[in-house]
Amino acid sequence: MTRHIILWKLKDELTEVQKAQIKKEIKEGLEGLAGKIPGLLSITVNTEGLPSSNVDLMLDSSFDSPESLKGYSVHPEHVAVANGRVRPYTSGRYCLDFED
Repeated sequence: MTRHIILWKLKDELTEVQKAQIKKEIKEGLEGLAGKIPGLLSITVNTEGLPSSNVDLMLDSSFDSPESLKGYSVHPEHVAVANGRVRPYTSGRYCLDFED
């Protein structure tokens, strides 16, 4: 199994109200990809970190192979969520992909 973990920091200029709405939309968009992308086994977005956290969101996803992860990255439905709901509002992205 291939794991794909992403941590995002939202832009500082966003208000807390905006951040809450954006987190909700990112969660809905990414978790809505379940069952739509070949090889995607699970996908969860955590939006409620503890106060000790220094990022705002975490994506935890798993794929049946590294090739499926590559396919996910260019899949039109994923690209639409990434370009429409994630990239416009984030200032930092950290990724760890690994075999589990």
